[in-house]
Amino acid sequence: MTQALSDFKKLMDAEEYFQFFQLPFDEQIVNVNRLHILKKFSQLVAKIDAAFPDIEPEEKLNQYREALQQAYNVFLTSTAVEEKLFKVFNEKPKNVVLLSEIESD
Repeated sequence: MTQALSDFKKLMDAEEYFQFFQLPFDEQIVNVNRLHILKKFSQLVAKIDAAFPDIEPEEKLNQYREALQQAYNVFLTSTAVEEKLFKVFNEKPKNVVLLSEIESD
């Protein structure tokens, strides 16, 4: 089966990306980390697109495949909170004082 960049652009679900690239995945890991895997994947795709703007479609898809595997692998050993991919994980609540900010005399 020949894969086309136009087919890739139609994909929406995490499982569709894994199936498109014929990558094995643990359904439970994807269910728990779906948005984070897709966010990390989109960041990696953006880097590939910026670094190689004139790359051939077949090679681009190969790079994307590796990026999806890399994004998935991150969440085999890390958590969403550790990765802090979304703004909500990087914002300090306005009405909270952290213990690390309290000084003792």
